[in-house]
Amino acid sequence: MTITLSYDEKIAILDLGNDENRFSPSFLDDINAHLDDIEGSGAQALVTTAAGRFYTNGLDLDWLGAHGEQTQLYVGRVQDLLARVLTLPMPTAAAVVGHAFGAGAMLAVAHDFRVMRADRGFFCFPEADINIPFTPGMAALIQAKLTPQAAVASMTTGRRFGGADAAAIGIVDATAGEGAVTAAAVELLRPLGNKDRGTLGAIKQTMFGNAAHLLRARADG
Repeated sequence: MTITLSYDEKIAILDLGNDENRFSPSFLDDINAHLDDIEGSGAQALVTTAAGRFYTNGLDLDWLGAHGEQTQLYVGRVQDLLARVLTLPMPTAAAVVGHAFGAGAMLAVAHDFRVMRADRGFFCFPEADINIPFTPGMAALIQAKLTPQAAVASMTTGRRFGGADAAAIGIVDATAGEGAVTAAAVELLRPLGNKDRGTLGAIKQTMFGNAAHLLRARADG
């Protein structure tokens, strides 16, 4: 799995890879390094996308199973990434080209906007079905972005939303056909590229300050 970075004019396009794109420690290292590069460049906006059947399947459960003693540290790193994307000082959009599950769906929610493939792929928070309660930070992130109706429908049921259903309830902002999702996300951001980073960053910190604080806090134990 290799994360790659390209640009469409001044819009950074971060491709998360062509497999399940789970959040392994090396994946977290790689995506943060690319975000450092993007913030240090003249990029005016960010689109994240993927090249295969998955946008991202979230937590690397195989790695966690082999390194259970590092669970708190690992979850903390994932939540730091979510907080970083949530408050990134530029317009952001997730091009959900395939399945987005669990923490992968949370990564999409952390963006300002979401475009999902209309005809294939599911958006799902499976926590209620796999007996893993949301952390306070993860719950705050989702509730900061979705309406109460959409939060209950997605967080308490484990329901798998296809593109049309996700758009109808407001989980995603738009849908697009096969091969057109990333381009649609880029075009969604293109008119927003001249925002002052300091101002936009301050606005996001104010809007999402509570969720970002809870994401960056460490669980007891």
